[in-house]
Amino acid sequence: MTSTTTPNGSVKTHTVVIVGGGAAGISVASSIRKRDSNIDIAIIEPANRHHYQPGWTMVGGGVFRPEVTSKPMSQVMPGFVSWYQQAVTSVDQEMNQVVLEDGSSVEYKALVLAPGLELNWAGIEGLEDALGSNGVTSNYREGMASYTWEMVQSLKKGRALFSQPPMPIKCAGAPQKAMYLSADYWLRHGVLNNLDIQFHNAGAVLFGVPDYVPALEAYIQKYGIDLNFQSTLVAVNGPSKTAVFRTTDGDGNSQDREVSFDMLHAVPPQRAPHFIRESALANEGGWLDLEDDTLRHKTHTNIFGLGDVSGTGNAKTAAAVRKQAPVVAENLVASLHNQPLRAAYLGYGSCPLTVENGKIVLAEFGYGGVLQPSFPKWINDGTKATRAAWYLKAKQLPALYWHGMLKGHEWLAKPAPRSGVN
Repeated sequence: MTSTTTPNGSVKTHTVVIVGGGAAGISVASSIRKRDSNIDIAIIEPANRHHYQPGWTMVGGGVFRPEVTSKPMSQVMPGFVSWYQQAVTSVDQEMNQVVLEDGSSVEYKALVLAPGLELNWAGIEGLEDALGSNGVTSNYREGMASYTWEMVQSLKKGRALFSQPPMPIKCAGAPQKAMYLSADYWLRHGVLNNLDIQFHNAGAVLFGVPDYVPALEAYIQKYGIDLNFQSTLVAVNGPSKTAVFRTTDGDGNSQDREVSFDMLHAVPPQRAPHFIRESALANEGGWLDLEDDTLRHKTHTNIFGLGDVSGTGNAKTAAAVRKQAPVVAENLVASLHNQPLRAAYLGYGSCPLTVENGKIVLAEFGYGGVLQPSFPKWINDGTKATRAAWYLKAKQLPALYWHGMLKGHEWLAKPAPRSGVN
């Protein structure tokens, strides 16, 4: 790995430039290298640390220690890339250049956009100031999951609120995971009957894929959780321990309702980074405008994308990245050699719903909610809570992430053939 600095106004050139050094960016770099070791690759990533974000829910439930979810970026950045440790300010797709915060540019022959998404904490009035005190927490905030676990252990009675913002968000099941693990702890410690647990979901259903809803509803009933649909968190007052939810009825009429709390696990609304959503590369919703199957940009044929920034209709999860990276790598290498794009992404996403400590409903599905199980039912029936799925999530996936996925080992991730392309 070469850590690269550039003088103002200068232009460096690489064959492939990848924006983002998270799960998507590093995985796709390794998958490209696996297919053609001669390709000159650069990664643009400003962060000093790399986070295994799926582990934050487990930290909030007292299962993982915080330190196992993070490593120095220098330890995971591939040795074969040039690393620009800067933020991107814009993409000039006509000039085939990425503009960095110091005013320099990096020129590309092919570009991969994998910058993730932006957590819009300011989208909920008062939330950012309230975080970390007065019982207000969020597993989506770096370092905050430990406070979630502290609150869960200390709460013996009162009201616990869990919120979910409008879609799309990263890991759509994470707001529920925090709630289930908390409720399971309270049940095991004999205080559940002293607690009023409320789930406020901006959406109209418990989970977007109907096959998994019955198993989740069973746990909603088990824990006595009060479900509130089309109820969006819009404001938080930490010192007064009150939250304001905007509820919408079937006719579209809305009203605000103030609810007091002893603990609030809040999830912010989410959007693409500014340099994507305010550019010609975005779709109407502000997300990267990609072809659903090839993951190539719909307008600019030398630009590909993957991960949370994508405007495709899949769930935004690390498991989606695991399937997307080989598709992007295969199609990008093909495009560099003027060959047809043969690899297809079928929308796979996975959400291991931690319904209790020791059991998980392993939701695996693709575009249109079509089930895409990785294992036969006799090993793991994903529509039910199983210990096998918990073992996978708690014991195997972290190691597979650090030592497999980031290094280009494509476990159960072979691209599907693109329909109609020989």
